[in-house]
Amino acid sequence: MQFYKERILNAAQLKRLSEHKYSCTSASILDAWLQPWWCWLVSKTPLWLAPNLITILGLIINIVTTLILVWYSPDARQEPPRWACALCALGVFVYQSLDAIDGKQARRTGSQSPLGELFDHGCDSISTVFIALGACIAVRLGDYPTWMFFQCFCAMTLFYCAHWQAYVTGTLKMGRVDVTEAQYTIIAIHIISAALGPSVWATEIPAIHRSVNVLSNYGVVLINSFVVFGYFKVIFGGGVGKNGSTVAGTSILSPVIPFSFVVVPAFIIFQKSESHVYENHPALYILAFGMVAAKVTNRLVVAHMTKSEMELYDWSMLGPAMLFLNQYFNNAIPEYYVLWLCTIWVCVDLMRYCGQICLEICAHLNIQLFRITPCEPSEKIAHRNVTSSDDQSENDDEAPLMNNYSVS
Repeated sequence: MQFYKERILNAAQLKRLSEHKYSCTSASILDAWLQPWWCWLVSKTPLWLAPNLITILGLIINIVTTLILVWYSPDARQEPPRWACALCALGVFVYQSLDAIDGKQARRTGSQSPLGELFDHGCDSISTVFIALGACIAVRLGDYPTWMFFQCFCAMTLFYCAHWQAYVTGTLKMGRVDVTEAQYTIIAIHIISAALGPSVWATEIPAIHRSVNVLSNYGVVLINSFVVFGYFKVIFGGGVGKNGSTVAGTSILSPVIPFSFVVVPAFIIFQKSESHVYENHPALYILAFGMVAAKVTNRLVVAHMTKSEMELYDWSMLGPAMLFLNQYFNNAIPEYYVLWLCTIWVCVDLMRYCGQICLEICAHLNIQLFRITPCEPSEKIAHRNVTSSDDQSENDDEAPLMNNYSVS
C-alpha cells in the first residue's frame, strides 16, 4: 500500500509507461455520425489550448451541473427544477464533446503522450459516478433505493470491467452500442425530465402496474448483462501475457479483488445501517463510494500502462472502513457525520493520488500537464487536416472513453 510521501511509480514503471502505446477498437454506431461535429469543433479550438485542459474543463462542467441537481434533490426523491435537468443535459453534452476532441487536439498540436491517455481515463472514471447519479436523480429513482444502488454501481462496475479487459488483452474494445450511445441516452433522459417534468418517470403503466422508471430498469438489466457477458467472454478467453496472463503477467482474475473491496462493503453497510444512511442520503453515499471506485479504476489503468501488478489494498478504503467500524461499535458516532468524513477522506485521497502521479509522469517525460510545447512550427500545425484517418477515436492516444454505461 503506497503512501504519498513516497513515489507512486518506480523507475522501471515509468520506463514502461513511456513505451506504452494506446490501443483501442471501436464499432460505435454514433461515433461515425458525430465525427463531423467533433472535427469541426476541434478545428475551432485554439492551438494553445492543451488537450488535458480541454478534458478537465469538460469534467468540471459535468460535476458542477450534476451537483446543482444533487443540491435540489439529495435523496433523489424530491422533484428537481426542470432547468436543472436541462443544465445537466448540457453538462453531459459538453463533457462528451470535449472528451471526444482532446485526442484530436493532441495530434493537431503534436502533444500526444501516455499522460494524456491516463488523464483522460482518470477524468472518465470520476465522470462515470456523476453521470450515473445525475440520471438517477432526473428519473427520481430514490423512491426505489435498491434500484438506484444497482444502477450507479453497475455503471462503475462496467467501466472497471472495460479496463479490466484492456489489462488482460492490451486493447480497449468498444462495441456497436457502447459509451457514446449511453451518454446520448442519458442526455435524452435529462431533456425529457426538463420538458415534461421529472414526475413523468413515476407515471404508472396500467397494464403492468409498474412505473416508467422501474420498467426502464428491466431494460437496463438486460443491456448490462449483455455487455458484461461480452467483457467476461474476452477476459476468460485469455490474455496477451505468458500462458494467457495479463499484460503484467499476472492472473486474469487478479483485478477482481480490489474492486470487490469497494462494492461488497458498500452493499453490506447499506443493508446493515440502522439509521438507513444510504436511503436517507443516497447521493452522498454514492459519491463517497464512487470516488473509491474511481481511485481503484485509476490504479488499474496505471497497472495496465506500466505493465505492473495491481496492489490489493489502497488508502482510500479507509473511508468505507470508518463506516464499517462505526456500525460494528453500534454507531458510536451518527452515521451521517461519519459518511461526510468518509466522503472528504476519499475525495482528498483521490486528488492527492492523481496529482502526484501526474507530477511524476510530467517530470519523467519532461512535459507540462496543462501547457503545450508544440513540436512543429505553428503554421504547419494550424493547417494540419484534423479529419485525417489517424484522428479516428480508435487510434487516438487520448480518445474519448466511457463515462457511463448505465442508463437509468
